[in-house]
Amino acid sequence: MNPRFTLRALTYGLIILLGLAAALPSLLPPAWRAGLPDAYRAHTLTLGLDLQGGSHLLMRVDTDALTRGKHGREAAEIRDDAVARSLEVVRRRLDETGVVEPLITRQGQDGIVVQLPGVTDPGHIKALLGRTARLTFHLMAAPGETARRLPGADDGRTYPLNPLTLLDGGNLEDARLGFDPRTHQPVVNFRLDDAGAKKFADITTHHVGDRFAVVLDGEVITAPVIRSPITAGRGQISGGFDAREAGDLALLLRAGALPAPLQVVEQRTVGPDLGGDQIRMGITTGLLGAALVLGFMVAVYRRWGLIANTALVINLGLVVGLLASLGATLTLPGIAGLILSVGMAVDANILINERIREEARRGRSGQSALRAGFQRAYATILDSNITTLIAVGLLFQFGTGPVRGFAVTMAVGLLVSLFTSISVTRLLMEWRLRKQARGTLELPGPDWLGAERRRQPIRFMRVGATGIVLSVVLSVLSLGSLAWPGLNTGIDFQGGVALEVHAPPHTAIAPLRQALADAGLDAALQRFGADGQYRVRLPAGADNDARIATARTALTGVVPDATFPRVDVVGPSVSGGFVEASLLALLLAGLGMFVYLRLRFAPHFAWAALVTLMLDVSKTLGFFVLTGVEFNLTAVAALLTLIGYSVNDKVVVFDRMRENQALEPDRPLREIIDLSLTQTLRRTLFTSLTTFLAILPMGLAGGPAVASFALPVLFGIVVGTSSSIWIAAPMALWLARRRPAEQEEEAPPADPDDERALFARGDRG
Repeated sequence: MNPRFTLRALTYGLIILLGLAAALPSLLPPAWRAGLPDAYRAHTLTLGLDLQGGSHLLMRVDTDALTRGKHGREAAEIRDDAVARSLEVVRRRLDETGVVEPLITRQGQDGIVVQLPGVTDPGHIKALLGRTARLTFHLMAAPGETARRLPGADDGRTYPLNPLTLLDGGNLEDARLGFDPRTHQPVVNFRLDDAGAKKFADITTHHVGDRFAVVLDGEVITAPVIRSPITAGRGQISGGFDAREAGDLALLLRAGALPAPLQVVEQRTVGPDLGGDQIRMGITTGLLGAALVLGFMVAVYRRWGLIANTALVINLGLVVGLLASLGATLTLPGIAGLILSVGMAVDANILINERIREEARRGRSGQSALRAGFQRAYATILDSNITTLIAVGLLFQFGTGPVRGFAVTMAVGLLVSLFTSISVTRLLMEWRLRKQARGTLELPGPDWLGAERRRQPIRFMRVGATGIVLSVVLSVLSLGSLAWPGLNTGIDFQGGVALEVHAPPHTAIAPLRQALADAGLDAALQRFGADGQYRVRLPAGADNDARIATARTALTGVVPDATFPRVDVVGPSVSGGFVEASLLALLLAGLGMFVYLRLRFAPHFAWAALVTLMLDVSKTLGFFVLTGVEFNLTAVAALLTLIGYSVNDKVVVFDRMRENQALEPDRPLREIIDLSLTQTLRRTLFTSLTTFLAILPMGLAGGPAVASFALPVLFGIVVGTSSSIWIAAPMALWLARRRPAEQEEEAPPADPDDERALFARGDRG
């Protein structure tokens, strides 16, 4: 056996074994993982909050007061320091609460993201995190002295205080809940550090008989009279607390004060039951989609399809293993990305098979056809994957939360597919060829539309003008529909509250609407998913928690056993940022595609792809309007996926045009395009069909949670495939005929009907 082949087989086998070993703990049922070593058992994919249940909070550090009057670098340093210190205080406070494995990260310039697995009612946590907890001690102002007047925390009085802070929370060493031995009321017992104890002793020694106020966040908690010197460095704060309030205050004092106020600007909460349902839905639709793809490959390519399927299964295992090794979090959009990557990974296998099939039909031997097929397919596969990675990279840059999970999964899936589709598949094909007699290689498969039997290519360009005109008309109508009736935008872009309600089947919607109206809520109630499932939309406001509680009370008054498995709250500042980030991501995606295609292809190809891309996206926006599918951040992920997929398809067609032009430079461009489209027709239809099949179960059975992604992607596959044939290709022909005058002057005059040499610049990229 060839030593080089053996070395490759051993190397690839080792990589696959390591990858599958990394994936194994994530794939085994929990009961089976019990016998594994602890470190290995913990090497699993982390489930996102949308799958395991929990709460996601985005908090903004309000540094306006700290940076007022300061500009440039000085202000940025103050803001960064405040956010960094706030991050530590938030972490200490959450550690004190006993929340299991909270995830606390910084987001942007002044944001802090807090993820709380298993916490489905984050109200108490929000209250703890939202308090600045700045503790100060002041003497009461004597009559005639300049006084700072502060309100009492719960007695309605106003206290005149000496502005001088004699002691603050920075001197606290510990604070605990206790009970006054005389009144048996809850109190906070505190202990000061050495410096604080010395100050406290000095103050209480020199001010016996004076009132000493304890101030928390600008409110006087208590103002007792100093009866005698306190020299032990210990004290007590009382203020009419109940036990929980005193415990919370002690926690806040132990964790320290925030340097600036925190505001909750986004909240997303998912109940554990809904998370479990979404896991089951994702796994079921994913397995169905994969089964459809695997079945299609076997039906079309038979034993060669089995080789592609083997590489595909390895691909899935390696993706899971790599995600687990990277410590990635698997979200519901991430599952959608994994399913989509299955369909797109098959793209490379189909492209390779079709190339080998063409080379074999030309009479090459099996090994020769294999080498030529892989060699010719490699550049096309690389180009198409790079364009998709551009879109995915922008989605990661500008996306948040679960949408980023989609981007990570897609990126890992695409990169791993390069290894499995090119290296592993080739190794398996070479091994298969070694086992059969020498001679020509035959890959089975249907000859759709008789493309292979034709002596002349299909005349696609005869209807090219009609295709462009029809596409433009549909795009204009789609853009017009954005003005009326408009997109059904979600709270990601409008702001506000979305409360999901699950009631028994056949629950009437009218009494629920009436209950919300009677409660004085400006609420919109609509069906959302299966029978008995609804969603309440409330406009943005400052009293979100109170309105959510009012809505729950009103609805449970009509349906006592109603549940509320999901609550989303998005503030106006966050929704405005989502709009800006989404527009920027879409614009940069289009620009990135154009720049890459301009580097790889002639100018008219790059412009044709860009114009066609704009037409594809506009029609997809029209699809959102026509169907009423909610337009949210997941929908933006679908649009960016469409951009990558659409350009991917066009790269394959353009690459074949460039190749044919190099082989037959004297052939008219119209014929080159018709020939190229005919040659790539099977690949175009097959890859579109496999990607469509992979997503189809999720689109049909995934429910509203993934409808904003799956349905537009299914529509976009159809649009992107048809535009590659009937819009991008004739657009390239039309633009090629109108190349800049300076380029025409470089060549001698020619017959206006002669389309030769139109690929002169950039045709060999």
